[in-house]
This record gives sequence, structure tokens and C-alpha cells, in this order.
Amino acid sequence: MITNQLHTKYSQSPGNIVSDMDGEKVMLSVANGKYYNLGELGGEIWELMKEPITIQELVTTLQSQYNVEQTDCQSHVTEFLSQLLEQGLVSIHS
Repeated sequence: MITNQLHTKYSQSPGNIVSDMDGEKVMLSVANGKYYNLGELGGEIWELMKEPITIQELVTTLQSQYNVEQTDCQSHVTEFLSQLLEQGLVSIHS
């Protein structure tokens, strides 16, 4: 579960194969053998996490590209990262 620490950095965990299918990202986790459809926005968040990045940095970047309220964006990013963490697809950097 993600805490409200906006300055904790998150990044992609190694061992995932990601492909672009009609503008949406799909991913195969080599570690658990599962496929994930990240969607368009999830795929964009995934790409931004190639290097360690904070939730605040993700929100700021996404807000510059989409017309979305900060609280809504932060809520969606936090929820998405929580799901990725549960599946072991992202790493946390203190």
C-alpha cells in the first residue's frame, strides 16, 4: 500500500517485457508469468518510471499533458502505483 509520501521515488522493477498495442501498453511479467494491460495512461506512467520518480513528479508531468485536477490525478496515480506494487512490478527508493 502506498502511503501519502509524495517524495518517495518509484521505478520499474526489472524483468518485464512491455509492448505497444494500438496505443496501449501491455506487459508480461517474466517473474510471475502474468500479462497486464496498462492502458494508454498507465503505459505513460510506466514509461515515466524508467528512472526513479516521485508521485508528485508524475502528477506534475501528467497535469502538463492532460486537463485533470491535481487531486484526481494524484488519486489515480497513487491507486495505479499501489496495484503495481502489489504485483511486484515497481520498486521503491527511499
